[in-house]
Amino acid sequence: MDTSSVAASRKVAIIGVPMDLGSNLRGVDMGPSAIRIAGAVERLEGLGCEIKDLGNLAVPHASVAGEGSTKLRFADAICAACEDLASAVEDVLSRGYRPVVLGGDHSVAMGTLAGLKRYGSRPKTGKSWGLLWVDAHADCNTPETSPSGNVHGMALAAALGLGERCFTHLARAAPMVDPHNAVLLGVRDVDAKERDNIRKLGLRVYTMRDIDERGIFSVMQEALATVCTGTDGFHVSFDIDSLDPRLAPGVGTPAAGGLTVREAHLIMEHVADSGAMVSCEVVEVNTVLDQRNATAELAAGLIHSALGAKIL
Repeated sequence: MDTSSVAASRKVAIIGVPMDLGSNLRGVDMGPSAIRIAGAVERLEGLGCEIKDLGNLAVPHASVAGEGSTKLRFADAICAACEDLASAVEDVLSRGYRPVVLGGDHSVAMGTLAGLKRYGSRPKTGKSWGLLWVDAHADCNTPETSPSGNVHGMALAAALGLGERCFTHLARAAPMVDPHNAVLLGVRDVDAKERDNIRKLGLRVYTMRDIDERGIFSVMQEALATVCTGTDGFHVSFDIDSLDPRLAPGVGTPAAGGLTVREAHLIMEHVADSGAMVSCEVVEVNTVLDQRNATAELAAGLIHSALGAKIL
């Protein structure tokens, strides 16, 4: 693995994406503000990072966005927002900054990964990335298999080249990430037809049973080998609903039996120790459902760990 210079950079660009169009619940659009209020920027500055906070991208409210097809809700508006995010991510990477994206629902990941792919595909760059996707859900639906039509449940499949073309080709070519360099970690709630899509993609998956039986240390060693082998670094896409909802109540699609706080931090600590993370995002903090901003506090702390915070 040739570790990207971006992964070693102390220059960090914060990009907020107040997107709730991929979900069926309002409130997650306020996630970026909640994570900032929880001290995400100040914590990174405490690590010696040079921070450039780009604020929030403009995303239309659901009341004016136009829902469109019930099989692919708000597709046009989501695609436009992801296009804006892809451009922002590509730009900050070209200036030597490591992008940290604050969601928003998980559909924002398509924009982040499209920007990474575009930057890596430049003739003078010539880099490819792995993907560590931490989530309670598989996010591997397509419009044909989704029971809800909510795009946040299709984002991983699209990033790996499966699904609606307006999403799969945000990076001008598909896939954004080679499925053989992608890992889905912490999953415990999978739609029946998603299983076929996961097998079709050849995606490496570690369920909560794997974590329970083997421990997060062993699982992360294998996961990092998958996302780093033959790549120039990797992206971390962390859905806060991967934690147990008793610990992270501010999520729209809770699933019992999730990660503990220490397991979540250990994932991010291993990410930091690898020295190969080129970008990350934390998504799905729903402020309407949160209690005393506790879930946003967890999100800010996990970003802190991913960028190198240590206990001692």
